[in-house]
Amino acid sequence: MSQRKILVTAAAGKTGVHTVQNLLDNGHAVRAFVRKEDDRSEALRTAGAEIMSGDLLSHDDAIRATDGVDAAYLCYPVRPGFIQATAYFADAARRANLDVVVNMSQISARENAKSHAARDHWIAERVLDWSGVPTVHIRPTFFAEWLVFPWVRDTIVRDGEIALPFGNGRHAPITAEDQARFIAAVLAKPDAHIGQSYELCGPTQMNHTEIAGVMSEVLDRKIVYKPATLDAYREHLGNYGLPEFMIQHFIEVAVDYQNGVFEGEDRIIQQVTGTAPQSVAEFVSANRDVYKA
Repeated sequence: MSQRKILVTAAAGKTGVHTVQNLLDNGHAVRAFVRKEDDRSEALRTAGAEIMSGDLLSHDDAIRATDGVDAAYLCYPVRPGFIQATAYFADAARRANLDVVVNMSQISARENAKSHAARDHWIAERVLDWSGVPTVHIRPTFFAEWLVFPWVRDTIVRDGEIALPFGNGRHAPITAEDQARFIAAVLAKPDAHIGQSYELCGPTQMNHTEIAGVMSEVLDRKIVYKPATLDAYREHLGNYGLPEFMIQHFIEVAVDYQNGVFEGEDRIIQQVTGTAPQSVAEFVSANRDVYKA
């Protein structure tokens, strides 16, 4: 495989750091774009990546970041500004004549989404499509890492409860590491994927009662799913200093989850990478220490 030079945005984030490492391991040159230089970016530099700091909400930074690369991974956090950032990035990608942009969207992105973030992701997909830049959209379900976020982890550790307003909805949790392996594979050899939108899911669809059962077995401690109300969930999230934009997103995707929007099982990651995504049991086992009081 010939070496390519690839830009990874949000390079210190959950999917970014693994995407960088996958690309480096396969002999590609990587430009790791980060908001600020810190210990995480220094680790990427030590691994062999070129580090560039900047802001995706700066058109100049987007042009600077895409200059001289073949392809890019675009990832933006759950916060306002994604449509603006995508427009800047699409223009920069056209100028740089990139042969693919892999765009991190979400499975709940759609025209009538009630979540502002989910609707922004849907519009951002359209902006890239309209731009003419060769694009691949990825639409993951809930990350497996959701189970270790403080607002989920804390009730598990303290009360032995998964306290979420997800009803009896189902999904197949997908790890950031498994997504990154797929992202890196598409960035390295994009031709067969241009114009596609892929839902990224783990291997087995489960409801939260079943997830709690798996966690009980792995952690050797009784964990139960205790459905929360949306009002109680909003109050709980408010204890973590999260911005209202993120809380609004979490509330609306909880309703989406109840309505089956997050359902699905892996149909592409194993096919493209040759390795099946991790199960919930494997993820919890690997993160066992996170659940110690």
